[in-house]
Amino acid sequence: MPGLNDTVRYWDYLGAYTPRRAEYLAAVDRVFSSGRLVLGREVAEFEKGLAAYCGAAFAVGVNSGTDAILLALKALGIGAGDEVITVSNTAVPTVAAIRASGATPVFVDVEEDTYLMDVSRVEAAVTPRTRCLLPVHLCGQMADMAPLQEIARRRGGWVIEDCAQAMGAAYGGERAGSFGDVGAFSFYPTKILGAFGDAGAMTTSDPDLAARLRRLRFYGIAEGYHAEEEGFNSRLDEVQAAILNLKLPGIEAAASARRDIARIYDEGLAGVGDIARPAVRPGRRHQYYLYTVRTQHRDRLMEFLDKEGIETKINYPHPVHLMRGYSGLGNREGDLPVTERLARSILSLPIYPELPTRHAERVVETVRRFFRGGR
Repeated sequence: MPGLNDTVRYWDYLGAYTPRRAEYLAAVDRVFSSGRLVLGREVAEFEKGLAAYCGAAFAVGVNSGTDAILLALKALGIGAGDEVITVSNTAVPTVAAIRASGATPVFVDVEEDTYLMDVSRVEAAVTPRTRCLLPVHLCGQMADMAPLQEIARRRGGWVIEDCAQAMGAAYGGERAGSFGDVGAFSFYPTKILGAFGDAGAMTTSDPDLAARLRRLRFYGIAEGYHAEEEGFNSRLDEVQAAILNLKLPGIEAAASARRDIARIYDEGLAGVGDIARPAVRPGRRHQYYLYTVRTQHRDRLMEFLDKEGIETKINYPHPVHLMRGYSGLGNREGDLPVTERLARSILSLPIYPELPTRHAERVVETVRRFFRGGR
């Protein structure tokens, strides 16, 4: 087995942190020296920059991507008795936020090659209780937004975009977070734009909705410490906002580096074994938050790569609709065949902006060796 220094890490932030360490520490000191530690200048600056980048009129910083979805649902008046159509091929927080609002998630299956919501199945899932469509922009690519917007308009519902994995992704030239009534973002450290801890935000172009989101993140208070409605404590931290302000201008360069790595994988794995590479739909820009392949030999390939010092990950090994914690929703195995099939065959390869080219090439060579009989 290769030594620790030879390991190809699945993700590592130190390559990004170390060269800019002095800048990050200066940003933290700037916050500590400012005299304003909560909802101050850094948060306001980040909200302005994020809204401009996404093409939305407003952004509201909160403490996590989960809360971004929850507060969006609450701001739209969605709660007990309402249904929200989403997918099970997602991180648990998508569904956890829906349940925390009091609403019921209704799952539709996904496309096998993109892993995204299969919009052709949405209409059949709509009921008189449907209040919201919540597509998840997965792996760095946006869901098919035009038909979803049309369904929502025709049915009188809302659209919330789960943008946690798709910062900067585009559909028809417009960026994630500018299509739905609200866009919900996570800035968890691993994300395309990552903080050094938990952080999140919401985007919208509706001024009244933006004002309500700001109230909800601060106990329902607009001013004068008088709660206009029941709210939450979900404020983006000034320190994390300062870090995000440093990172935001470099997001396009970082995304370009991700696409360079994806290109190495695409070219090197073409025609190899039964590997199915990520599909990119026309008119969309993929940010490659994840580079997820499919193979019927997934478990053996993952073990082989691990022995060769290459870290990989399964996103997601257990569909949410089959998790014990959500058994009360009444879903059963076989309800979402594509989602369930993907859980048995997907594997994410290392990809982050600082991944050395030689490491990406080593991943390709090792996968090719596996399928040549090295296993």
